[in-house]
Amino acid sequence: MEAAGARARAAARRRGRRLRAPATLKEQRDPQPGGRLPQRRIEEDQEEAVFREVVSFTPDPLPVRYYDKDTTKPISFYLSSLEELLAWTPNVEDGFNVALGPPECRQPPLSSRRPRTLMCHDMMGGYLDDKFIQGSAAQNPYSFYHWQYIDIFVYFSHHMVTIPPVGWTNAAHRHGVCVLGTFITEWKEGERLCEAFLAGDERSYQAVARQLVLIAQFFRFDGWLINIENSLSLAAVGNVPHFLRYLTTQLHQQVPRGLVLWYDSVVSSGQLTWQDELNEHNRVFFDSCDGFFTNYNWREEHLERMLGQAGERLADVYVGVDVFARGNVVGGRFHTDKSLELIRKHGFSVALFAPGWVYECLEKGDFFQNQDKFWSLLERYLPTHSICSLPFVTSFCLGMGTRRVCYGQEEAVGPWYHLSAQEIQPLFGEHRLEGDGRGWVKMHCCLEDAWNGGSSLLIRGLIPPEVGNVSVRLFSLQVPVPPKVFLSMVYKLEGPSAVGVALELTTGDAGSCHVGGISSLSETSSRRSPRPLRVPPTKLAKWVGRCGQQLSGGWVQRCYEVNLRGCLLQALFVNFSRPPGSQEEENFVCRLGEIQVVDANSLLTPLPQVQAVTVSQVRWQPAASEGESGPAGLWLSCTLHWAYLLPHVRCFRIHCCRGSGGDSPCRGLSEPEKPTLLGLAFVNRYRIVDLAVAPAEPGRDGHVEFLVEPIPKEGFLVPRAEWGRAAMLYSTPRT
Repeated sequence: MEAAGARARAAARRRGRRLRAPATLKEQRDPQPGGRLPQRRIEEDQEEAVFREVVSFTPDPLPVRYYDKDTTKPISFYLSSLEELLAWTPNVEDGFNVALGPPECRQPPLSSRRPRTLMCHDMMGGYLDDKFIQGSAAQNPYSFYHWQYIDIFVYFSHHMVTIPPVGWTNAAHRHGVCVLGTFITEWKEGERLCEAFLAGDERSYQAVARQLVLIAQFFRFDGWLINIENSLSLAAVGNVPHFLRYLTTQLHQQVPRGLVLWYDSVVSSGQLTWQDELNEHNRVFFDSCDGFFTNYNWREEHLERMLGQAGERLADVYVGVDVFARGNVVGGRFHTDKSLELIRKHGFSVALFAPGWVYECLEKGDFFQNQDKFWSLLERYLPTHSICSLPFVTSFCLGMGTRRVCYGQEEAVGPWYHLSAQEIQPLFGEHRLEGDGRGWVKMHCCLEDAWNGGSSLLIRGLIPPEVGNVSVRLFSLQVPVPPKVFLSMVYKLEGPSAVGVALELTTGDAGSCHVGGISSLSETSSRRSPRPLRVPPTKLAKWVGRCGQQLSGGWVQRCYEVNLRGCLLQALFVNFSRPPGSQEEENFVCRLGEIQVVDANSLLTPLPQVQAVTVSQVRWQPAASEGESGPAGLWLSCTLHWAYLLPHVRCFRIHCCRGSGGDSPCRGLSEPEKPTLLGLAFVNRYRIVDLAVAPAEPGRDGHVEFLVEPIPKEGFLVPRAEWGRAAMLYSTPRT
């Protein structure tokens, strides 16, 4: 899938339609495949189920496809053969790999005729640190965060069926970007495989197509890039258009806004001959699916010829650009803009292949600077898309960090990487005042400090003496304004700067809505509560509880109420104004920790509770003793399942408390233990791996309690009484 004949590297990703709301209670209580029967439940009430376990060091093995063989951590996977593809059926173990939901609403929709931007992620064979569904401790991993510039994300690898790792699907969908997996055949083995399913009657290729649709539907990704890079017999190539039409039709029926794209490789005669354009030799494949991805060695005359071939479907032609600049290409690397200039001149979409070049080939220590440079050079050719739904909440977390922070409180120190935890990213870049003014504002992602997650948005700027303020657009929006909206901003200024910091909204027909004209919700100043909310419900009380206060770590939260009717929110800015009386040049450094835009009505709905938490697939291992005489400790691994309506949730935070005896260590009568954060989940299950617990004393049970904390989409912490709970009592075998 490289420049004319050179083959490349790799990666994978996926999405599917629905995984039975949350997993059904029956499913959660049934025995789990690959493990022993769930532990005997010895008591149960509405709050907590208790399971009993006898420690044993002979666990049943877990399926290697779904779990890392060394750690038993859940992993994303691919399928390597036609036999594996045809044999695949949804399994309870597949539940870890299911995306949280479909792509968020965005404008313009992908179906518009505006030229699109496709990013094809191919990196070192694929399934690297991104395969660990619950995250890893990777240092300096690859991260992509310029989502507002792209429309389609393809996870590419050289495995036959590349199912995108769920972290990529969750991150892309959060930004309204659709995700495609890759179906690829290559070399002599590819010829054999294609002959097996394409050269016969329709039943063979329809069976393959149905499986591809089922996989996309189940895992909640959005379709497939079809890449046949081997010669085909006349019988096989004759069935390719039928295969593409059947696959495309079935996908459209089962996956809303699903896409099937064809890569420029074989031609209608069955020969493997890259054309670098759409022409009469490959037009039949273009006519049979949603789009055509050209090879990379084109010139402007290829683009001119394609105008007649594409007709009204210019946006469905994705002109390939190899960022590594292999072969005879117009431009790649930091000259990729030369290629985009020509592509956009003729009105085509673009397919950027392997923009991870900035990570693979340049200094890792300069990755963020190089990535920002690469995308800033392309910015003028990359139209952005807008967010069009509420609530809109982001802490600017990249899904990685050197520590974990929860609302200003440090929870853990050490590197972490979890793609599903990436939050909505802004429009990065540098913005300068028009005219001769010297004012400027520049935004960077920053791992040095965070309010919630692992990073924050660092904004540097200068207010020249001749102007009173500078603004920078953070997000493009297309959101119909509900009757009442609450906004919140968490920020802090670095150093002695006294510049004013405020949110600014623009609307479709009411001009600008500045903070000065918006009612402020503050605990320390005269605050006007919304009239219908004389006694704020639980959600609103949690939401405004910190408003106007100085928070830990120097952070400040400001909250506002907006009342606008018949308007459309079009953009969200942050405005920096010079201090009163100042006539000097003002430099400033500001960190944004969180932005929230919430429909007030959503805060009136009751909070659902996490229910039916179960424990299964238990594995015990002995841990080395800390002392010569003391008993050796234990490492506990197990799987939690629970019931919760996923459309309500942003994520789940999984905690534990460890103790002994029958009393709950999290709710002890003396001093209850503070729960320890174990990790984040984005489905109704979580695999706990190698949790250190104390050995059970003779005649006395060990006790570990697990807590499942839901984080609502509005982005606040819920009371612990609404968390899900399950406890495990464990004992040593009787002798």
